[in-house]
Amino acid sequence: MEIWEYAILFLSVLIGGGVALFLKKNNKEVLQIVLAFTGAYIMGISVLHLMPTVFANHSHTIGLWVLCGFFVQLLLEQLSSGIEHGHIHVHEHGKRNFAIQVMLGLCIHAFMEGLPLSGYEELHAHVHTHSHDHGDGGNFLLYGIIMHKIPAAFALALLLMLSGFSKAVVIGCLFLFASMSPLGAGTAQYFVSGKVDPHIMNILTAIVVGSFLHIATTILFEQDSTHQHKIPIKKLAAIAAGIGAAIITL
Repeated sequence: MEIWEYAILFLSVLIGGGVALFLKKNNKEVLQIVLAFTGAYIMGISVLHLMPTVFANHSHTIGLWVLCGFFVQLLLEQLSSGIEHGHIHVHEHGKRNFAIQVMLGLCIHAFMEGLPLSGYEELHAHVHTHSHDHGDGGNFLLYGIIMHKIPAAFALALLLMLSGFSKAVVIGCLFLFASMSPLGAGTAQYFVSGKVDPHIMNILTAIVVGSFLHIATTILFEQDSTHQHKIPIKKLAAIAAGIGAAIITL
């Protein structure tokens, strides 16, 4: 990964959290529209780019790793309480402890999804060279992570503020959360020392794809807030825009 990629990954959290600090209110309508776009975009990127890459090596077991990522995300949500896809619940009793628990779950999730980042572009090039399809080499995994970190940071900042933490503590937590994915990417890059093992990176990417699928499908399923199988026109437009943005990357 280049320095600018680490920087934009870090800044995406500060942008999302900064917006929440600026608004100083629980603007759920804005958050839901942003989430609708993000969920659709992540789904599109996963289906159009990430899944073809991880399945292109013809491994019969790679699908198991995608399922593993799906269920790992399910387990992590026992800590994060679904804040990755916009759930903001403040417990009246022990609400600060609850917020710390959410923070822990988010940090573990962010570190894990950062692990394959440093080797994704080389994995993409390796897979498509062997399949005689050179592609464009874009780091679509990075794009997907950035897109879902912005609303996640927004929701985290709101949760921390509603839990009674000071602005200084909220900013400190955002900096910690922002550092986790770059730390994961840097850790992986340090251990591989520039030599990517395609098999290991493929497994790590497959786990993140499973996590993305869980996050994206949960967001999209929850867009029907009326529970009458009808999605508000604003959210539907945001979903269409997200899918369209993913298709444009082709």
